[in-house]
Amino acid sequence: MPAFPLSIRRWPALLGMCLTLLAGNALATKPVPAIPDADPLQPAMAGEYALQAGKLDEAARWYLEAARAADGDAVLADRATRIALLAKDDVSAAAALKLWRARAGRSLAMRSAEATLALRLKKESLARRELQALMRGEGDGKVVEKGGWRYALVALDAGSGDPTLTGRLLGQLIDSIPDQLEAWLAFGEFSQQLQRDDLAEKIVARVIAKFPDQPAVTLLQASQLREAGKDDEARKVLAGLTAASAASPELMFAVARQYSAMGDHTRAAEVIAAGPQDERSYTLRAAYLAQADDKAGVGKVYDELKRDSAAPDPERRLLLGQIAEFIERYDEALEWYTSVPGGPQRWQARLRAATVLHKLKRADEAFARLRGLQTDADADEDTRRDGYLLEAELRKEDGNLDGELDSYARALAAFPDDPQLLYARALMWERRDEIPRAEADFRKILAIDADDVNALNALGYTLADRTDRYQEALELISRAIAAQPDSAAIIDSYGWVLYRLGRNEEALVELRRAFTKQKDAEIAAHVAEVLWVLGRKDEARKFFEESRKIDPESRSLLRAIEKTGVTLPPLPEKADI
Repeated sequence: MPAFPLSIRRWPALLGMCLTLLAGNALATKPVPAIPDADPLQPAMAGEYALQAGKLDEAARWYLEAARAADGDAVLADRATRIALLAKDDVSAAAALKLWRARAGRSLAMRSAEATLALRLKKESLARRELQALMRGEGDGKVVEKGGWRYALVALDAGSGDPTLTGRLLGQLIDSIPDQLEAWLAFGEFSQQLQRDDLAEKIVARVIAKFPDQPAVTLLQASQLREAGKDDEARKVLAGLTAASAASPELMFAVARQYSAMGDHTRAAEVIAAGPQDERSYTLRAAYLAQADDKAGVGKVYDELKRDSAAPDPERRLLLGQIAEFIERYDEALEWYTSVPGGPQRWQARLRAATVLHKLKRADEAFARLRGLQTDADADEDTRRDGYLLEAELRKEDGNLDGELDSYARALAAFPDDPQLLYARALMWERRDEIPRAEADFRKILAIDADDVNALNALGYTLADRTDRYQEALELISRAIAAQPDSAAIIDSYGWVLYRLGRNEEALVELRRAFTKQKDAEIAAHVAEVLWVLGRKDEARKFFEESRKIDPESRSLLRAIEKTGVTLPPLPEKADI
């Protein structure tokens, strides 16, 4: 994914609970010399060093060497298997797994590795056998362990390179899902991620029959119908939950999310309005109405909130200011922000007040307030640093590039080598096409913390996207993926560098997997471009349109359209509110 990590964006978490090292990505492999004295410590250290350097292929070979040298050590064989699977070195994975199998009982973890490798090698019958054993919870010997279905899901996700094969095996496992609501919901969500509407519908029908009175099941049904494009049917299902949701805030918010996912943000706000009101409900109502561009509706929430706030506390005052700001009642917003008396809300209110002054075309006052905040000894370091970041952002909005740069210079003088400031300035350099300077700032972050995943991913993606230093980019992204193998953003970065290396089919596997984890405009644009280059233009157009639907201004989308020359139908005009 572009050099902006998911900490700045958005980020399904279920599949990352165990064996996440299995979800990695492949690198080209090269031989590693054997250790003549068969001492496992040396190759293990070399493997760890290679892993930290992002050379997953070498790490896999060294750890296999260590496992071979450590006769009888199941732990090293286990680790060698996981790292080889992470590197997608199937030969080393098979060898390490053989050692692991000879040295330890057949645990759920081992079976999951077996299933993952079988999926990678397209050994369907072996994969099916191991997955079904996992579903039965068959671990060591005759012991039946609980939670085997979780390991099966991890293997399906980690070994997924062929959506058709994964979908077929998933369909064959439905009858083996245990009578646990959590398990059925998890498999239903996974089938939706795979975009297998047929399997999702089948699972939903089963789970409704098994757990007919569970709201979570009804929500899954609504989600399945929505994903299948059956919005009218989804609305009917949600209507049955709406009345009950008023008595349960969490259910109410979940129902609202389903309406919002269908694009009906107004209805989402109405669902929340029917329940008890507090800071969270007011905030969500205003947010949904804002997504609907319904400023009149947001204004009504604002007036209602004022009536319900005879003596507003700091949190309520801050919220009133934020809503007033959105509906462009800037003078009122400024008054609310200024009236926040203390607590952590005070500092956020001071930052927002500067933004409002800038919107009121009182830029000198805005910057003066920020300067005051930046030097306020009573403010904590994060607040003072945020004052510099906000100043830089406002200078950028003004088109004052020198002022933006000066803001960062003063900020880094006050907070030398602060990672967030360096990261923000690196993004500025990238935006200005000054890639060497962006790289320098990213590398400063890595000099402070060599394991900073955001910086590793950002620098790797930048080098892959904006230079021809693809091998270096691959190693940086590989280090990030070793730390967070289930991250959609990093998987996308990995797929993108594979594409830049000309490994288009491998790239498509990773990019598709990233998109199943997170529906993001840039990931969709990457999938579309690779499909187009592979000559699958009809499918590519679908992803181009999906990307544009999510974010029509995505830089990756616009560049992909320019590169491919694809022609897309015009977007529908937005109706006036």
